[in-house]
Amino acid sequence: QVQLAESGGGLVQSGGSLLLSCVASTRTFTSYAMGWFRQSPGTVRECVAAISWSGGSTYYAESVKGRFTISRDNTNNTVTLRMNNLKPEDTAVYYCAADLNYYADLKVQSYEYDYWGQGTQVTVSS
Repeated sequence: QVQLAESGGGLVQSGGSLLLSCVASTRTFTSYAMGWFRQSPGTVRECVAAISWSGGSTYYAESVKGRFTISRDNTNNTVTLRMNNLKPEDTAVYYCAADLNYYADLKVQSYEYDYWGQGTQVTVSS
């Protein structure tokens, strides 16, 4: 069983920044690709960023390229999402997810992930 705990969400004005963190309770964190997803009411959960188990490969949705940065600290079992120049359309619940296929390529579809955090709300006011 893997537990993922997100933190760092909140209310921010348009143009502001937030840092989301996700801590994983597993000894094999270094083996897993990780992803950040978001979902707002009435929409499909979408992948905004993903990172391979080594950190050598990353993916960003077009809507966040140049503004969001995903990174991981395998020593502390943590994956972070730095979000800059936030826009009202970034408002959503953000989820951290883990793909438990050892040393697999990063994934961008929600069904390919095995464990999810509880989510953290990000609200961007205009």
